[in-house]
Amino acid sequence: MPNATTASALPRTIAHRGLSARAPENTLTAVREAKRAGCDWVELDVQLLGDGTPVIWHDNGVRRCSNTRGKLAKLTLDKARALDVGSWFHKDCAGEPMATLEEMLALIGSLDMGLNLELKVNRGRSGQALVDTALPMALKALPAEQLVVSCFDVQTLSAARAFQRDAELLRIGLLYDKLPAGWRKEAERLDAFSLHLNWRKLKKKDARDIKDAGYALFCYTPNDPIAFQPIWDWGVDGVISDDPALFTQYLPDGKPSCSPSP
Repeated sequence: MPNATTASALPRTIAHRGLSARAPENTLTAVREAKRAGCDWVELDVQLLGDGTPVIWHDNGVRRCSNTRGKLAKLTLDKARALDVGSWFHKDCAGEPMATLEEMLALIGSLDMGLNLELKVNRGRSGQALVDTALPMALKALPAEQLVVSCFDVQTLSAARAFQRDAELLRIGLLYDKLPAGWRKEAERLDAFSLHLNWRKLKKKDARDIKDAGYALFCYTPNDPIAFQPIWDWGVDGVISDDPALFTQYLPDGKPSCSPSP
């Protein structure tokens, strides 16, 4: 059985990339909006710039979520900070800067929030370098019960577990698009806390197997609470949603979610 803290301490809903339905994703504003909406936890992505600075960003490049184009791996901090990463979302968000991990951890700590930090290892990037840089910062900034570190790349998670072998001090989440045949061995080897799966590809039997094995189970990224409602009965602990407030009236046990959208 895994050495996994019960998921009961976590909310039923986690704001995906901050409150990305109402603010530019992975920004300080998105986290502030999540807190304002009543969210206790956020999910964010971390990567390294070309100069090694860890920043909160999802894509390999900056075209989708900024006012220019280019590869993240070619940016220095000065160049990254010069980008406008808000106006693509709405004109009122113009001038939003790219957040560094240091800034984001300070904000989350000040707001007393929990963080699901995804180690985003895009093509050509080093998972080991990301772990060496970002993980010590996260572990220092937040108490263990307010942090879950997840990743699609098992080697990167292995590096994270090698850095902190105590599962009570580092809660690891295995990220999958679809549950693979060897998931159980990977979860045991990593002494994982949770599995995070694409809700559209989750099967009832897989969900039951995960819960029977003692792991927490989270689904990404449902934004239709009515379509998702039957899946709660499979034992899912929580959802990672762009707009958690949508789920307020559809939670299985009345556990708090974010406040309704305006």
